[in-house]
Amino acid sequence: MSPTSKSAEKVQYDLRPAKQVERRMLVDALQRLTQVGFGIRDYQYTGLGSIYFFDFIVFHKLLGIHKMLSVEHDLGLEKRVKFNCPFKCVSVFPGKAKDAIPTLSRDLKHFLWLDYDNVVDVDELSEIQLAGRQLPVGSIVLVTVDTESPIANVSSTNDLKSYFDGVARNYLGNVKPDEYTMSNLHRVSKKVIVNAIKDGLEGRQVEFIPLFDFVYADGHRMLSVGGMIGTAEDKRKVGALDLDGAAYFRLTSEEPPYMISVPKLTVKERHMLDAAMPCASSWQPKEFRLEEEDINSYREIYRFLPSYAELLQ
Repeated sequence: MSPTSKSAEKVQYDLRPAKQVERRMLVDALQRLTQVGFGIRDYQYTGLGSIYFFDFIVFHKLLGIHKMLSVEHDLGLEKRVKFNCPFKCVSVFPGKAKDAIPTLSRDLKHFLWLDYDNVVDVDELSEIQLAGRQLPVGSIVLVTVDTESPIANVSSTNDLKSYFDGVARNYLGNVKPDEYTMSNLHRVSKKVIVNAIKDGLEGRQVEFIPLFDFVYADGHRMLSVGGMIGTAEDKRKVGALDLDGAAYFRLTSEEPPYMISVPKLTVKERHMLDAAMPCASSWQPKEFRLEEEDINSYREIYRFLPSYAELLQ
């Protein structure tokens, strides 16, 4: 696995607006899944909490999930992780996801977020395949990976093809040689992730039901793709979802990814825009002018974008 042991010390996770939007879209999605019969409150959430635990705080407070497991493979951070653990209902598993996934109870439904911060590799695909094999029916699996170049100084599509041939040969499926471009890495990564999940489902009387396909950048370009391990009845219930105001759902693999784009706005500009939301596509504020693309992006994410403020102590 690419080295991620010090990611907690490299990234200030509370200052990533696109990531924060993604979290709140997931909350919205899980609330909608509850409305069609999935008891999300009683799921177990398993994630890579590091020392920040933002996902755990959001999912516990806003969804009421009370069975939670944080997997921490960096044993050097174990004391900090336990010190920062936000709730009594969060347990910490010291070890790797490949060791934690087989311990997940088959008597519970799970929401597993393998929130990696590096490019997909052999070890991660093994964990993703294991999730497909282990998680019970009705469970949700979400995988996040970096989609920047996995190798330095890329000079041709052959460089990228060689990398994926080496780490994901069994999961490339129908990826064509001309698809190995920098602008297309999120599609290649999505294909190998979904194929790894489906490989884990082999022999089980279930299918992978797509739900999410996010692309965003808070510095590096990232991909989050996931869905439900479910039956035909689960698929029927997912098909009954209320999608009004939920343009982020991706219920088929053929749809393009949902791009989380956060316009750069001042606090004053945000207040002005919020007062007009949800606005028509042709709307412009009178006091200043923004690109139409920025207004359209803000209209889709304003409900999910947190506000930041400096607190002087």
